[in-house]
Amino acid sequence: MVDTVRGCVLLLDGTPDRRRGVLPNPTAHAVAGAHPRRFLAADAVDVVQLPAVEGPQSALAYLQHAAAVPGPLLVWVTGRLMVPARRGGELHLALPGSTPATVRYTGLPWAWLLRTLQAHAGPVLLMADLEADPAARPHVVNGAGSGELAEGVPLFGVVNPVPPAPAREAGPYTRALIEALQTGDPHAGPVLDVPTVHRRALLAAGSGPDTVPLQWGTPGPVLANVAAAARPHPQPRPADGQASSWRPAPLPPPASLRQPEPAPVRTPDPGPAPAAAPVPAPAPAQDDLLPGILAAAHAGRHNEAAAMAAAGEQQALRRYGPDSPEAGLWVEVRADLARMAGDHSRAAGLWMTAAAARFGRSGPADGEALAALKRAHYCWQHSGDQARRLAPALLALWERVPGGEGAAGHIRAHLQEAEENAPPTVAR
Repeated sequence: MVDTVRGCVLLLDGTPDRRRGVLPNPTAHAVAGAHPRRFLAADAVDVVQLPAVEGPQSALAYLQHAAAVPGPLLVWVTGRLMVPARRGGELHLALPGSTPATVRYTGLPWAWLLRTLQAHAGPVLLMADLEADPAARPHVVNGAGSGELAEGVPLFGVVNPVPPAPAREAGPYTRALIEALQTGDPHAGPVLDVPTVHRRALLAAGSGPDTVPLQWGTPGPVLANVAAAARPHPQPRPADGQASSWRPAPLPPPASLRQPEPAPVRTPDPGPAPAAAPVPAPAPAQDDLLPGILAAAHAGRHNEAAAMAAAGEQQALRRYGPDSPEAGLWVEVRADLARMAGDHSRAAGLWMTAAAARFGRSGPADGEALAALKRAHYCWQHSGDQARRLAPALLALWERVPGGEGAAGHIRAHLQEAEENAPPTVAR
């Protein structure tokens, strides 16, 4: 009998004084909503979310319980760091009710967190996307440089200043890190290299001058590589009446939307799309517009980014024609911008358009055509009430792909379930 490796993901939200009307921490919500169970390199995973734990002793009890699990342990901490107003010097993770005057009694001492993780028997990783008030910032800067902020625990993440107003969307580092984890590395093994993923997230997030990056220690096998798990392999056909559980893996941004490398330094693209066929060189106008488009999208100015992309598409249409690869690349840009803005139904529709165009030019065996279709499927899964409307067109595309039976079966099962759960029609 093969032993099952069981691990744990603990999401610890250190947002202070929630009872006084502070908005829920969008960074913590983004992590919880990304289904972090998939990120852990374990056969079975427990996920424990602590969005508003009351008091340091309760938080410590949850930490100790998670650390007792023998397999890999991922602790993802968000929120604010403080030091007590009196007898300061020891960093605390703020908890509901914490202020500089009360954090000594209401917050979780950072040293408690580290000691608990040091006692874990298996591989451990502490990820952090935190903010620090002005009093805590010097301790963060010194601790990040000396290693005292980690004390031997593998620690990766960022600490930013407290923003002037509560953030309404997840921090850019967490968004980029989730994207990297959901994408994986198609050229790596079953476990991701944490420093590489961390650097990739820092680069994509565009950290500001006041951001303190955290990188300490050498993690063991903690983060699963979803790209390796998603590599094609023979699968048995489901029995009659049994729905397929096929799921497409999220893929890296398309070639059309990858951040151009700054000159004169040239570094490899951190996330090439798997099985990519040669992509036509983009028009010069695209190179000119993309940095501004990406900057606007990452800053949350999604309407501005979409308008700039539409202008670039019009230039390509006039110069190359509607069926050209250059115009098709702009459809992919618009699709990924829609995904970044959270409009998954629109993103799915645009990715289907891009996939159909690539099928027409290169056939369904083309690697980039299949990648576009997988992106369409991924966005379709997140399109909520619009999924039923989009499903027939997506199904028709998968039926053109050799080996697409699993994906097609997944869509048919969704349509059947939607039909069975639809409210009965009342005769008039």
